[in-house]
Amino acid sequence: MCESSAYLVKDGNEKVIMESVDILRPENDDIYLENIFGERLKIKAHIKEMHLVDHRILLVEADDE
Repeated sequence: MCESSAYLVKDGNEKVIMESVDILRPENDDIYLENIFGERLKIKAHIKEMHLVDHRILLVEADDE
């Protein structure tokens, strides 16, 4: 499987906010996430890093930058 887990980085800690992410789309100041189960999430964040081999997406809240 090629899906990734999305993590929110806050105060140096990473918290899983969604697993099996299939769609990641920037929408203005938000990031839209959808997983293979149809769960959806919109978060005011920016992409910090993507580790595609490790299937990890690191996001940081827009105000934390």
